Amino acid sequence: MFKKLSLKGSSNTNNQIKSSLQRNIKNSILAQYPKLKDIEEDVFPKKVPIVQVKCQNHINLVLINNEVLFFNEREGPYYPTLRFLHKYPNILPHVQVDKGAIKFVLQGANIMCRGLTSPGAKMEVDLPVDAIVAVMAEGKDHASAIGVMKMSTNDIRTINNDIGINNIHYLGDSLYMSPNLE
Repeated sequence: MFKKLSLKGSSNTNNQIKSSLQRNIKNSILAQYPKLKDIEEDVFPKKVPIVQVKCQNHINLVLINNEVLFFNEREGPYYPTLRFLHKYPNILPHVQVDKGAIKFVLQGANIMCRGLTSPGAKMEVDLPVDAIVAVMAEGKDHASAIGVMKMSTNDIRTINNDIGINNIHYLGDSLYMSPNLE
């Protein structure tokens, strides 16, 4: 999604949004990620405005204190950024890929089922289709990517063919490389 996105000069509007829209964004994010309720004041401090930046390809960035915390495409679900996920790693369920898949994940490739079912990979939680997950790498502590399940974990185990997770945001893409929008 962010392989060729250039944040400098690509943003059409960078506006502080109305308080009603700020509430809607905040409530939508909190409904989507219920584990954020405990740290709501840290993530959404009072008296700090939420800024929405509209970029090319209908991508919206949500900034707080000039730091990109969430993004979405069109009116779709909000995804946390990897930097935010590294601060709060338990807001998403984790899946782990084997060592052979790491270099492909870091290049932005979608995660194949075989990279999720081979030795070294883990899918401990049963997840449905379209669940947002943190993609961990074997032997690493932090998430390498954020993805969306294209198949359920049961289907991945039984079919074991084709793409299992769509890679949305990964270490080294343009969003990760420019955490602050200036």
